[in-house]
Amino acid sequence: MQKIEKFYMSEALKEAQKAFDEDEVPVGAVIVHNGRIIARGHNQIERLKDPTAHAEMIAITCAANYLDTKWLNEASLYVTIEPCSMCAGAMVLARIKNLYFGANDPKTGACGSVINIVNHKKLNHRIKVIRGILETESSSLLKDFFRKKRKNS
Repeated sequence: MQKIEKFYMSEALKEAQKAFDEDEVPVGAVIVHNGRIIARGHNQIERLKDPTAHAEMIAITCAANYLDTKWLNEASLYVTIEPCSMCAGAMVLARIKNLYFGANDPKTGACGSVINIVNHKKLNHRIKVIRGILETESSSLLKDFFRKKRKNS
């Protein structure tokens, strides 16, 4: 694993911590283009009362606005957990080049765990996937969040 990959994933973890602090499922994402972070996002589902307000969706919208284009061909998305089918579909539509993620999601992961939308042979775009970047840190934050939720209920 490269030092730069850890750096960008640590930035995604900072976004996940924001979600945790806001009592949202702690998922964070950043999008990198030409060596710069151009977009950040964290889950805001509860705050916005919007089931589509995932970290990846927010980051994709911000990156497209920043670059003033719907195509993110040369962009890399770093996210703390494996994207769901909605987010994976949005990544394919945006033509994200690379996906780096921390923890696998054995329940809803759509980048290889449950299904593999980002590399489906019938779709017109494929995304290079690198998994396990700061996996322990990403997984621990999620476990802490759900442990806290169970304790408080």
